Amino acid sequence: MRHLIDPMDLSVSEITAILDLAEKIIHNPEKYAHCCEGKVLATLFYEPSTRTRLSFESAMLHLGGKALGFSSPSSSSVSKGETVADTIRVVSCYADICAMRHPKEGAPTVASHFSGIPIINAGDGGHQHPTQTLTDLLTIRTLKGKLDHFTIGFCGDLKFGRTVHSLVKALSRYEGVNFIFISPDELKMPAHLFTEVLDPAGLSYRETASLEEVIGQLDVLYMTRVQQERFSDEEEYLRLRDTYILDTEKMALAKPDMIVLHPLPRVNEITPEVDNDPRAAYFKQVLCGRYVRMALIMTLLGVAGAPRLEEREKDTAQVVTQGYHCTNHSCITLVERGIPPKFVPIEGSQGSYKCLYCEHEAQKD
Repeated sequence: MRHLIDPMDLSVSEITAILDLAEKIIHNPEKYAHCCEGKVLATLFYEPSTRTRLSFESAMLHLGGKALGFSSPSSSSVSKGETVADTIRVVSCYADICAMRHPKEGAPTVASHFSGIPIINAGDGGHQHPTQTLTDLLTIRTLKGKLDHFTIGFCGDLKFGRTVHSLVKALSRYEGVNFIFISPDELKMPAHLFTEVLDPAGLSYRETASLEEVIGQLDVLYMTRVQQERFSDEEEYLRLRDTYILDTEKMALAKPDMIVLHPLPRVNEITPEVDNDPRAAYFKQVLCGRYVRMALIMTLLGVAGAPRLEEREKDTAQVVTQGYHCTNHSCITLVERGIPPKFVPIEGSQGSYKCLYCEHEAQKD
């Protein structure tokens, strides 16, 4: 049984196979309309969602299966204090596969340790969002014809943007991808994504505060909103909210074949006038999300016609349970009882460890 918690859980060949299946579904949806009959998807959403939750449910319905779940923790036993571990043990009795979104980083990892069914991370705090990554990859491959040798700019909230973090990790395995990170100092990319992902891959990247300065160099522009729900200081959010606004004037500086992506929802970082520009691809991106989730569900359930995933070897990294502690206030281990602390070595470092669940660097006791 395989889970999808992090985009790196899938090899490049496995990602290619899933994207290939998604394209087959796009061209012949009737062929796959009954392949998940008798199967049930559980959607456990501890955080608000429109696209991701409905996309998963729509995907399962279009495969002939059924969906159940909750869209808010207030409508479940979570409001009574039930843990993620107990919730997934229960849900494993009712469903064949589960998509989970949670505001605390590492929650889907915890669920995967106790689940009897495949777990799909549908977003955990500011950590990862691997199915949005598959959506983004399918959109780029469909519109640009490739996933290598292009320049992509990420603009906006790069500190808390889980869609950005996941896509950067996934694209780091393709040749010739050039990254430009556009953000204010307060919302810069987490340093560990440079030291653990981009630097070891030998890929080119730069940081800047000016969208106008670099937009003409981009083949793909990935806009993001400044996420109010990630801020503890409302004044800080209001100060940064309107840092970048993509409008027709800025689009005039871009290449004729550049595409604009956005994981949505948008607030005001893309003006409505840009929607009419043929380079605006964010609503095509939404549709790609349904098809790629159909392909992923089929693959994790192992139904006929889906690519076969190889059994993964157990991680042999040394796990430490004592001598360190996680200081990330958004980590699931700091808010739920009974989760054993676990830390693994940071690749390429000398004696540094990170939390197994949220991947933040751990501090020595």
